[in-house]
Amino acid sequence: SPAGLFLLTSFLLHMEEGRAIPTRLVCDKRLIQKFIRDAKYMENRTGQCQALPALSYPVVLPLVDFRLQEWKSKSNETKHQEILCDLRLLVDAVAGAQDQVTQECGTQQLSQLWQHTNNFFQLLQTFRWEEGPRGPGCPPHFIEQTPIIDIFRTYRQLVQGKLRFFFNDLCK
Repeated sequence: SPAGLFLLTSFLLHMEEGRAIPTRLVCDKRLIQKFIRDAKYMENRTGQCQALPALSYPVVLPLVDFRLQEWKSKSNETKHQEILCDLRLLVDAVAGAQDQVTQECGTQQLSQLWQHTNNFFQLLQTFRWEEGPRGPGCPPHFIEQTPIIDIFRTYRQLVQGKLRFFFNDLCK
């Protein structure tokens, strides 16, 4: 997809030799703003799909809201692991929703969301730190939802919140 190709190209152009954190990429506020706009657009577009029914069975979504003071006290490695867990749940939720939605508008939006979410997941998997061992597994902070729009809302909140602040922290 064009968004995936753009993200991959940006990532590769901004890699620092010897480290797998694309510093100029994450420090370019225009890029994260583009992904926030894209997330809002997908959410709005999905809300405009006519008579999009709720899912037959719920999908598991990460709880992506956070307290800024608590977030600031975490190491970048911990933040990274938390975001990867959130993205993994989102990728799985979108895939589960795709299996249930047959309406063309809904399937197109879910396909686009899966691409965006999976691209971020793959990108963040390449980040490495030289500090300490990997943190604990994914914490059990999730909610089951059936409204399709909640999947898009969760993605937007993740991009606007944790991802934006994480990229900001990496720039420092």
